Amino acid sequence: MEKKKIIIGVIGADVHAVGNTILNRAFIDAGFDVTNLGVLVPQEEFIEAAVETGADAILVSSLYGQGEIDCTGMREKCDEAGLKGILLYAGGNLVVGKVPADEIERRYKELGFDRAFPPGTDPKVDVEYLRKDLHMEEA
Repeated sequence: MEKKKIIIGVIGADVHAVGNTILNRAFIDAGFDVTNLGVLVPQEEFIEAAVETGADAILVSSLYGQGEIDCTGMREKCDEAGLKGILLYAGGNLVVGKVPADEIERRYKELGFDRAFPPGTDPKVDVEYLRKDLHMEEA
C-alpha cells in the first residue's frame, strides 16, 4: 500500500521546533511519507508543498498562541490552489489565554480545519485520528 503523504510544520512567526520534531518522528514511525517544512512557515508554503507532493493532509503546529490568526483563510487558499477537501489539522497552543479544548476545536472548525488538538496531545492520538480520517487500514 502506498504511504499517505502529509505536510507538517510550524506556522507563522513561531520558532518552537521541539514539538514539530517529535511529531515528525511519530508520523514517520507510523508509516507516513512526511514533508517537514520546519518553523516560520507561511500558509502559502504549506499549500505549495501539498500541491507539489500530492499530499493527503496538512498538519499545522503553533505554540506561541497566534495560530488562530496565522490559520485564518487557509482553507479558502487550499481550495483556490486545487486542494479542495484536503485534510487540515492544527495542534499546539493555538489561542491566547486559557480556552477550553472544545471551544478551540469549534473555532478551528469555523476556520475550515478538520481537527484541532490542545497542547500536550500525545502524538499517538494524532496518528490514530489521521489514520481514521484518511480511511487507512490498521496495520
